[in-house]
Amino acid sequence: MLFAVVAAPAQLAVGKRNDRESKPSSKYFDAGRLLEDVKYLASDELEGRSPDRPSMAKARDYVAKRMRESGIEAERQEFKFMPRRGKDELTGVNFIGRIAGRSKEKAGKYIVITAHYDHVGIQNGEIYNGADDNASGTAALFAMASYFKKNRLEHSLIFVALDAEEKGLQGARHFVANLPVAKDAILLNVNMDMLSRSEKGELYAAGTHHYPQFKPALEKVQKKAPVKLLLGHDTPGSGRDDWTFQSDHGAFHREKIPFIYFGVEDHPDYHRPTDDFEKIDQEFYVKAVETVIESLRALDKS
Repeated sequence: MLFAVVAAPAQLAVGKRNDRESKPSSKYFDAGRLLEDVKYLASDELEGRSPDRPSMAKARDYVAKRMRESGIEAERQEFKFMPRRGKDELTGVNFIGRIAGRSKEKAGKYIVITAHYDHVGIQNGEIYNGADDNASGTAALFAMASYFKKNRLEHSLIFVALDAEEKGLQGARHFVANLPVAKDAILLNVNMDMLSRSEKGELYAAGTHHYPQFKPALEKVQKKAPVKLLLGHDTPGSGRDDWTFQSDHGAFHREKIPFIYFGVEDHPDYHRPTDDFEKIDQEFYVKAVETVIESLRALDKS
């Protein structure tokens, strides 16, 4: 995620953040594998997953492998870009996979599910591992692909692991400019960026201010969601409280492709070298991913 907001006062968390004796489980996906994915993506071995680090090749290999293991073949979409700060052109790689819809009438329409797998690398000799931002969203992408491969929606799905979000939404901008399907065939972008930590047990779905047609479906999910699902952070004129352009969904919105963005409010480790796997609230995280799955099921029907 590209910016910070003031962290909310600490309150009781949904789960026990570092309780290693209590491992969360899920009826939707392999919760253990979800957590293993975050742990590896946020490991020092990957040096903060920045496109300007040679170790980014390891992150890309892992993303491609896990997408295949989740049941979707990953197509590489390479692009060149100039970073906002720097003189050398960099190469980014998006990974794209599809799951066909089960409805003959609706399979020609798509929901694009996105999460960026890059982070900010090494700064002043310290590794910024980006466990919440956004290893959490990337691992969720794999878990959801595995679930929807076995439980197909009526509409078709496109899963995209995006690169270079931290460099100015470069991967999302390239993807939107080079869509694999017709633009008018895309109904919605569901973006995930920071899902794994909330002292108040809250997950936000932003975007209904701009696209109120999705509000009834999400309000139904609110009544039974595994975590506290809130709508908001999308009101124009509210400064940094408006998340409309603060992650990859902003690139879709600029092209008038509707979005719903799932994420948590900022925390003290945002964009700091302390955003590590050990800080994740494992119970909340698993339930947050389940909530996004339930939301997609509802949006598919709406």
